[in-house]
Amino acid sequence: MSDTTALLLLQMGGPDSIPAVEPFLMNLFTDRDIIKIGPSFLQPFIARRIVKKRAPKVAEYYRQIGGKSPIRELTNAQGEGLQKLMGDGYRSFVAMRYSRPSTLEALAAIKKEGISRIVAVSLYPHYSKATTGSSMNELQRVLSASGHKFEILTVDRFYDHPLYIEALAEKITQALTRFPDPAKAEIVFSAHSLPQSFIDEGDPYLDHIQTTIRLVMERIGMRSHHLCFQSKASKVKWLEPSTEETIKRLAISNRKELLMVPLSFVSDHIETLYEIDIQYADEAKELGIERFIRSESLNDSPLFLECLADLVRKAVAR
Repeated sequence: MSDTTALLLLQMGGPDSIPAVEPFLMNLFTDRDIIKIGPSFLQPFIARRIVKKRAPKVAEYYRQIGGKSPIRELTNAQGEGLQKLMGDGYRSFVAMRYSRPSTLEALAAIKKEGISRIVAVSLYPHYSKATTGSSMNELQRVLSASGHKFEILTVDRFYDHPLYIEALAEKITQALTRFPDPAKAEIVFSAHSLPQSFIDEGDPYLDHIQTTIRLVMERIGMRSHHLCFQSKASKVKWLEPSTEETIKRLAISNRKELLMVPLSFVSDHIETLYEIDIQYADEAKELGIERFIRSESLNDSPLFLECLADLVRKAVAR
């Protein structure tokens, strides 16, 4: 067996073409770790009806950002950067939860290379059973079905890691320089929403989000800031306030300059490139917001890659 250690980056994924939108949504809506629709045996049938209705609208969103999600290329770049920092003896692989390469395909590639030790790194900073939990559950299911013996080490959260906080603060500070008077800009942290029931059942996601914001604001200097949630995906009660409601409230309060900070996202994808950059930007303009700017996503930020490398080193040393 090889002495190489696999760096397996776990990410949500996204469609790599317009025809891939419907299968991507189907994979998403049949995952009971994130959305429970009726009894389990009926979920695929109900999901198919939902997806058939939603797919044309979602496909149009992807057309407006170039016809696909850039998340695979961005995750590959993160893996390559991490591999370079870790040096000889490490090789990066990517497993997408709802698109390709799948967890099964990633493990097959690792096995083909004769690698037996894997550090599975969730790219969700804030732990939730709907994100990291789902990806880790899928990893265990595939491992059990394969019958192959791997040594698995995991990194399942990094919401308070000093380098992650520093990387976020760096992007915010850079974005604030784009305002004529940075002191007048309202900082709006927009995180991916979750059903409120998850939090009520003990999911730590909201606590992790709030801790990240506190640490970031301590670093850049306390000032006016807000937390809101985007990307609600069903009719049940989700975390509030929504990003739309927050933008409207700030506009009514005569706030004219907003800095949007995508939180819980480490790569550009439809939630940043369409929802924030297009949908919310248009809504803000109609509401009288004069300057609407988004801080850059972390993507392959050197500080962020150093954060991942430190997390891997600590996992290996445990």
